Amino acid sequence: MAAYTDKQRDALRAAIASGALTVEGADIGRVTYRSLDEMQRALSMVEAGLAAQNAAGGVPRRRTRQVVVVGRSGW
Repeated sequence: MAAYTDKQRDALRAAIASGALTVEGADIGRVTYRSLDEMQRALSMVEAGLAAQNAAGGVPRRRTRQVVVVGRSGW
């Protein structure tokens, strides 16, 4: 499941309220929907994804690994 943000949900809600079929944002780019029904289904998916993320404790973080290389000459 994709990680969704509140900004994405809010942008989609604003577009639905205004009647626009295009949603644009820095984190999502530009998306043009074919119909209001398609936008409402997308909003449902985003809201379900946000609910699942909140239930799981937020957006999963990537584990960071650190590799240290030590070299000595003369071995």
